[in-house]
Amino acid sequence: MAEGRLNDMDEAGIDIQVLSHGAPATQRIPADIAVPLSIEANDRLYETVQAKPDRFAGFAVLPTDDPKASADELERTVDKLGFKGAMIHGPSNGVFLDDKKFWPIYERAEALDVPIYIHPSIPMESVIQAYYADYLDDYPTLASNAWGFTVETATHGIRMVLSGVFEKHPGLKIILGHLGESLPFSLWRIDAGLKRSRQNMTSFRDLFCEHFYITTSGNFSDPAMRCCIEEMGVDRVIFSIDWPFVQNAPGVEWMERIELSQEDKDKILHGNAKRLLRM
Repeated sequence: MAEGRLNDMDEAGIDIQVLSHGAPATQRIPADIAVPLSIEANDRLYETVQAKPDRFAGFAVLPTDDPKASADELERTVDKLGFKGAMIHGPSNGVFLDDKKFWPIYERAEALDVPIYIHPSIPMESVIQAYYADYLDDYPTLASNAWGFTVETATHGIRMVLSGVFEKHPGLKIILGHLGESLPFSLWRIDAGLKRSRQNMTSFRDLFCEHFYITTSGNFSDPAMRCCIEEMGVDRVIFSIDWPFVQNAPGVEWMERIELSQEDKDKILHGNAKRLLRM
């Protein structure tokens, strides 16, 4: 598996990839199973990274049904295994990640100065039935990477900003994939709409741009990239592929041809990741 991945990276000209576990990881497993399973999974990932430490780094999987254990596992994987942060896949047993029960994870991430990557997972069945079921026979990806993932994860991002977690933990950093799950495109409208409810609220747009980073994973669109850079600044955009769901070569070829300055390309391809993940 590792050799196949390395060969694919070499063919595309990719030096290093940060590895993580696939959705839904341990976000839909009860704590008594999720805690030991997460520890075992992270130890196995560490072995993979250590076999090629110049080519691989790691994001931890966290047993979010037990937030205290998750915070402790985050600390263990960062301090002892050298991981670069953690990836959490969607709601934890149906509970959105802005809930205060999860804030111990964010407190520990802030203290460790590592990001939390919020990645999509399949929406809850009630959402699938209400929003997508009519079209799934013909378009089975509608509830996932074609649209459902975006709605699910963008909602997480909005709820995180509104929850007050960034005021409580001003050093917290969150990563969203797929060029920000469409949120950069909608920042102005979200901000304007929310201010109709509370005119004295802290700017949603400002909080988002201060605390979120976005990756290019699986969204190789020139117009979308330009929008993200204009809204958030090039320092907030990180190159990513979304392998194995998206192949390496198209992402690299896109970055080679997209009309950006070499300085901006260097930031997106490696500079921003080196700074954020301390690589």
